Amino acid sequence: MHMSTNIAVYEPPTALQLITQAYASLLRIAFALMPVLLIAYLYFYQDPTLRFENHLFHEIAIAVATLEGLFVTYVTWRCYQSSGEPLLRWMTLGFMGFVLIYAPHGAFTEMAHHNIWLFLLYGPASRLAMSILLFVGLLSYSWPPDDIAKRPNVRPWLTWAGLFLMVNLVIAWVAYSAYAGHPAVRLSMEGGALVFCALNVAVMLSRQIHSPLMTIFGISVTWFALSSLAFMLGGPWNHMWWLAHAIFAGGFFLLSYGVVQAFRTTRSFSTIYSQEELMARLAEAMAGTQSALQEVQRSNQMLERLAATDPLTGAGNRRQFIERIGTEIARAKRSGAPLSLLSLDLDHFKEVNDSRGHIVGDEVLCEFVRKCLEAIRPYDSVARVGGEEFMVLLPGATLDAACAVGDRLRLAIERNAFEVGSRPSIDVTISIGVSEFGRDGDTLDAFLRVADQRLYRAKDQGRNCVIAA
Repeated sequence: MHMSTNIAVYEPPTALQLITQAYASLLRIAFALMPVLLIAYLYFYQDPTLRFENHLFHEIAIAVATLEGLFVTYVTWRCYQSSGEPLLRWMTLGFMGFVLIYAPHGAFTEMAHHNIWLFLLYGPASRLAMSILLFVGLLSYSWPPDDIAKRPNVRPWLTWAGLFLMVNLVIAWVAYSAYAGHPAVRLSMEGGALVFCALNVAVMLSRQIHSPLMTIFGISVTWFALSSLAFMLGGPWNHMWWLAHAIFAGGFFLLSYGVVQAFRTTRSFSTIYSQEELMARLAEAMAGTQSALQEVQRSNQMLERLAATDPLTGAGNRRQFIERIGTEIARAKRSGAPLSLLSLDLDHFKEVNDSRGHIVGDEVLCEFVRKCLEAIRPYDSVARVGGEEFMVLLPGATLDAACAVGDRLRLAIERNAFEVGSRPSIDVTISIGVSEFGRDGDTLDAFLRVADQRLYRAKDQGRNCVIAA
């Protein structure tokens, strides 16, 4: 007999929710504008003629910034290769442009006493280039991903690198020209960087872009804008000039943190889980836990579990798995989050049964499920849908991410022989077909069919491989 349970979930008053939401927004605004206090303090209370001129310190700082910039550029490029997000493409170019144009600012430190402009102009030029490219990237926010075939093409990246190097030559020419000493040259570049950073923030506010990583993006470009303001108010080597460097570095560190978070999660800068979705998933998990604790003493719980799982391996069975797919498809349609599926088959499994017996074959299947669960995330699900056929559902994973999971699982199976009691170990390989909902069909049947078709292609192409197209 099934006994339903009512789980009470506390909902705070609407007024309290609004107040806490407003408080959180004010904290973000306060953090974004924090450098204003430091700029105002130095502007009103510090002597602008006080200087700290240390060439070695400056050269080391710029070298560290250049190395970090190269690292962040590479990580951003890897995220772009995975997701194809146009925003990440422009962010990569922005970081690349900053690094290539900014590096001479450190290399020409010793020129500060000979030609101050050759030393000074590369900083504002690099910030202007990056702010323009970040703005273009923001305009492409939520655009469809670039075609997979175009992403590895290195020619556009080399073209842009050449363009940035040409900018360096133009700056060197300006530094030795009659225009170099005019204040408008440097101020126009710093002012341009400030304007484009402000435009970034304005666009985000007007389009109401407030996902977690994009909030980091907005705070970072605000700090970039304020650093340009500090550079405009300061002079070479004085305290305001050093503060401007520190503010820009803080914004760059924060934005690089967002890039690393994207790399470690969805490889996308715009579709990482929002706070609301994380809270919804947490509430759902807590409700499920409560329900399990209340139902643990009910005899029908065991019956329901047996009806939903494969009795041999403990993986989900086909009926339960189809229901789970339907639930995740509904969630994906509501949120727009990606959803992918792996269809797996143990290669030549019949030979294991014929040569070693069905008992050994059963032990191999159980060990395979254990290894599969180790290779996937806690909220992914695996099911046995046939004799040696399995499926893995990957909520929140794009086709590329699912391919990476499938290949990781394939290598784990291939490289680790199956130890079955005291008998000789058994080498096992698997073939995998991958599909993504929406991209490979917008119905449950099409979603499953494409994954199965690609599995058969994997077996036809020699087995022990992952097919996603």
